[in-house]
Amino acid sequence: MRSRILLASLLLILTACAAPHPRDNQESALYIVKVEQGVSYDDVVTSLKVAAEGKNFVSPGVYPLGEHLQQRGQQLQGRLEVRSYCNLGLGAEVFKDYPEFAAFAPCRIAIYEKNGALYMALDRPTRAVNALGKVPQHVRDAAEEIEKTLIWMMEKARKGDI
Repeated sequence: MRSRILLASLLLILTACAAPHPRDNQESALYIVKVEQGVSYDDVVTSLKVAAEGKNFVSPGVYPLGEHLQQRGQQLQGRLEVRSYCNLGLGAEVFKDYPEFAAFAPCRIAIYEKNGALYMALDRPTRAVNALGKVPQHVRDAAEEIEKTLIWMMEKARKGDI
């Protein structure tokens, strides 16, 4: 019996390890990157800010979820926050025809710590557009451009590039 449990556990672990990482899985709603060792939280935030400004994105809000949870007595592994980003020019391409897309806007990048490492995760705008059903190609193109830029920003930030 014990050997069957061990075998089943091993199979579950191997299956989880073989599954594509959300970063590599285009079907995943999340794009996740691990921040490179030696790159600090402040480096990530600065890099995101500089990259966003360079691509005409604004950051209308920071949501310090971890701080709020800790104020309520919840223990976390480390930092947990969400930073929002928006490019109103590209967003307008979607909002003109689909104002309900505002429920998904602005786009969000989570910054969090897990097992002693810093990560970022993006809720992919293209997956949100898919939730609208059949939409014109210009709407899909705008969502793809927004997503591409946000991923570019994350890739710069995970390395601490300014």
